[in-house]
Amino acid sequence: MKISVRNLEPTKVKLTITVDPEEFNPYLDAARKQIGKQVNIPGFRKGHVPGPIIDQRIGFAAVAGEAVNDAVPELYSKALEEKQIHPMAQPEFDVQEVPQSAKDETKLKFVATVEKRPDIELPELEGMTLEVAKPEVSDEDVAKRLESLRQRFGTLVGVDRPAAKGDFANIDLTAEIDGKQVESQEGISYELGSGNMLDGLDEALDGLSAGEETSFNGKLEAGEHEGQEAVVKVKVNSVKAEELPELNDDFAQDASEFDTLDELKADIRKQIERDGEARQATEARDVFLARLKEGLDIPVPKGVKDEMVQEQLKNVTGDPSKATDEQKDEAEKTVVKDLTDQIVLDTLASKLDVQVSQSDVFNFLASIAQQYGMDPNAFINAIIKNGQLGSAVQEVGRSKGLLAGMRAVSFTSEGQPLDLSAFLGDDEAAEEAVENESVEAASAAAAVADELAAKNGDEAPATDAE
Repeated sequence: MKISVRNLEPTKVKLTITVDPEEFNPYLDAARKQIGKQVNIPGFRKGHVPGPIIDQRIGFAAVAGEAVNDAVPELYSKALEEKQIHPMAQPEFDVQEVPQSAKDETKLKFVATVEKRPDIELPELEGMTLEVAKPEVSDEDVAKRLESLRQRFGTLVGVDRPAAKGDFANIDLTAEIDGKQVESQEGISYELGSGNMLDGLDEALDGLSAGEETSFNGKLEAGEHEGQEAVVKVKVNSVKAEELPELNDDFAQDASEFDTLDELKADIRKQIERDGEARQATEARDVFLARLKEGLDIPVPKGVKDEMVQEQLKNVTGDPSKATDEQKDEAEKTVVKDLTDQIVLDTLASKLDVQVSQSDVFNFLASIAQQYGMDPNAFINAIIKNGQLGSAVQEVGRSKGLLAGMRAVSFTSEGQPLDLSAFLGDDEAAEEAVENESVEAASAAAAVADELAAKNGDEAPATDAE
């Protein structure tokens, strides 16, 4: 097999692949066998029809077409591996030459155009030391956490006064458009100042007492008339204020296992410190990635970027064509960052020769299924059936590469060594988990699972994989 590579862009290549007859012949033979199992030819049992008879009765063109369909993807994958090209999208194939008969010496020739991961040079990790800011715990942080706990033990009591910010009003709402009532709700509990209902509601309620009502103009936020201007009438049925318990030892005993308020405050401070350590690990990750990208000009594949931007805009607006310039700019910034991070992490995983095992991938998928309350086996089968196993392998590889890379460098905070082992684990534990399994093992297991599911007639719902 002869492979020529032409770089169209830093992130796009064209591979021209020419296949020698002896390498294409096995695909022709396999195609003849497959066709022979499906046709009835007098004098021969199904599956036992000689190749020349298949060529004669069915036609060599049909045989070659079946062979090309199988050969092109496989030979393309071999070419990628040989030339160390890492695709980031599906290729476009153009089959240019195919032998016209069994004796034709014409070589199979096809072109594959694909967007690829750009070649970038990451800095050496050995000897790298990165500074991470130390999280501070202030008395104000403790007070805020304590106040949040205090509010959980608050009670609502009726008050005979106008409603004010922070009060809870029980209200009835009606909405009219052109004098016709289109919406009506009764007995709604609403916290003044929360701003989580209609624009203008907070201002309308401020200063109203139980039994009073008013009206204002506003846009409806939901329902059949969402976005339309309406006259909203609001009536206050009651006003209640939140009554909070006094911060003392009695409160500490009711709200926790501690006997005194000082003990409760000390425990809250420890909790905030632990949270700060987790945030520090996240910041260490960001600092590490920023250092890897420092000084690099990382191009992203245009086609992949455009497709991802459209998906982002669909999530924001539903219809990308209606997105504002600001939304488009924000979506593009987000996508470019995601893609550059992916490129850096994939390159890092290759640099560190990260191995992804069957158990790595399936544990990753099982954890996702658990997060969404789904059956892990059904979810994994859905991923396999929808052809998304490769994406899962990539995600696991990036995660393992990131952890391995962070374990290979040193972190400090205020000049002192920073121990992140609680968040990063260690190389020995990771190696024991992998047990020298490979990506091929994951793919093989996936193929077996897919075959079993097909034999049993099981069809995992596509929605499980989304």
